[in-house]
Amino acid sequence: MTVYTPTGVCSREIHVELDGDKIASVEVIGGCNGNLKGISRLLKGMDARDAIERMRGTTCGMKPTSCPDQISYAIEQALAEAGK
Repeated sequence: MTVYTPTGVCSREIHVELDGDKIASVEVIGGCNGNLKGISRLLKGMDARDAIERMRGTTCGMKPTSCPDQISYAIEQALAEAGK
């Protein structure tokens, strides 16, 4: 499991588990609880690179990033740690 520390958002930690190139689970600590639980459920079983492409660059209000954007970086880190 990859543990990622997001920056510029309310969430404090993101846990990503991969099953090959697919996302097995995403857990976000902190942030907008219901929304992030929903996003995590939608990501389960999705191809990791597709998820990165869909979420990368998403902003939150006036912030240059968002929890989905930070999740994309967490997934990217998980892929790198898995040598993919």
